[in-house]
Amino acid sequence: MNSLYTAEGVMDKHSLWQRYVPLVRHEALRLQVRLPASVELDDLLQAGGIGLLNAVDRYDALQGTAFTTYAVQRIRGAMLDELRSRDWVPRSVRRNARGVAQAIGQLEQELGRNATETEVADRLDIPLNEYRQMLLDTNNSQLFSYDEWREEHGDSIELITEEHQQANPLQQLLEGNLRERVMGAIDALPDREKMVLTLYYQEELNLKEIGAVLDVGESRVSQLHSQAIKRLRTKLGKL
Repeated sequence: MNSLYTAEGVMDKHSLWQRYVPLVRHEALRLQVRLPASVELDDLLQAGGIGLLNAVDRYDALQGTAFTTYAVQRIRGAMLDELRSRDWVPRSVRRNARGVAQAIGQLEQELGRNATETEVADRLDIPLNEYRQMLLDTNNSQLFSYDEWREEHGDSIELITEEHQQANPLQQLLEGNLRERVMGAIDALPDREKMVLTLYYQEELNLKEIGAVLDVGESRVSQLHSQAIKRLRTKLGKL
């Protein structure tokens, strides 16, 4: 009999919990890369652990959903709820993220090509190292804020919803009616940024592994990821 069930055929919740505890850490690490450095991994692990407990307690195999899929949704949802409850993104970070995306969009429209980091920093009138730190602070993998998009464009185009409702923000877009647009936008990215997205979302490498491929540090990978997402948001926002 499956080791997750007792001799009486009842699901062994303790065994289920033990088997999937590593999934909490995996999801916490994947989420942490998208957040400011001030967000502690332990906080994500604690929230994710609660999400896993809820998944174990509420899972119903008769619903036809694989436990792993259900658990990931619960774990991510619990982590995001914890972040929202703490208002983890300061207004200054949100403001900086919008400023960077706006500067990139304006420059690329004027230049007809991808703007370099130096050009974006000059447009923002800040030193290059300060711009790169801003990229780290504002690094977030969501291509769009769903609420912001609805305010600007209404509900006519379905983009992405809250992150815990999806397994992968890029995959969500690729499977929707924006596939060709997304693929075109990704293809237009600078080579290293395109590679970061490919290795992170498709190959599921972590920052350290991607850094080894590109021969750069983890913080540099995070900066490239942040800039790539802002470019995509700008490019797709025009469509």
